[in-house]
Amino acid sequence: MKSYENIAELIENLELEIKAINDEITTLKAEPQSFNEQVIFKYIETGSTGKTKDFVRSLGVKSERGSLFSSGDVSKLIKAGSEDISAELLAIARKVANMKNKNGKQR
Repeated sequence: MKSYENIAELIENLELEIKAINDEITTLKAEPQSFNEQVIFKYIETGSTGKTKDFVRSLGVKSERGSLFSSGDVSKLIKAGSEDISAELLAIARKVANMKNKNGKQR
């Protein structure tokens, strides 16, 4: 934990963290509004592009290329986003991906 000028500054920062966490909870409680959001929710749930790919394949959905959905398609959706994915949900997915990358884990 970093040092603060005073207790009020620490309290303010902690309150901001609480608000950010509550905002994430609200986002995660919402129902997916599109298929792409459903894919992103599954990625957040599993933390795995491979498991998310398997989920999409189980639904019989193919990629934009017309071939089987791949882990790379999941990664691309997280990185590039899509008009039908809320910015808040995408930010959470990217946070999950960054945590995984920092821990040296793949898929």
